[in-house]
Amino acid sequence: MPNHWFEFLKKDFVQGFPSFCGFEVLRADYCIFETCLKVLNQHRQQDGFVHAGVIATMADHTSGYASFTTVSEKFRILTVEFKINYFKPATGALIICRSKVINNGKKIKVAESEVFSVSNGIEKLVSKGMFTQIAVASEDIVL
Repeated sequence: MPNHWFEFLKKDFVQGFPSFCGFEVLRADYCIFETCLKVLNQHRQQDGFVHAGVIATMADHTSGYASFTTVSEKFRILTVEFKINYFKPATGALIICRSKVINNGKKIKVAESEVFSVSNGIEKLVSKGMFTQIAVASEDIVL
């Protein structure tokens, strides 16, 4: 894929709800996408941990863009199904999500996301998700 496509995806990633959440792109490459979130009080739940919904949204959206790196601008990536496991509470001031495509079919993609909580420069794996996505031609999407 041409480098300008990855640059476009970095900008495209932070629109709408993901922008509202505060997600930022760290890296975009073929089959790979990495993002981060500077944790604010609005991201936390009642016990002070990063809300599971924030983590799931970040993992889903980042994995979708990992899959998006494998198609042309004529396609959109939509999540069909996902499963996420939470291993421990995310308590750090920074969250990092690393996603990669692990099965790059022509239409069906499978990606995984690992989410890390970062405190004092130390990363701890807090969650891992598996995401099934479909590449849909933009012209076939009816709004």
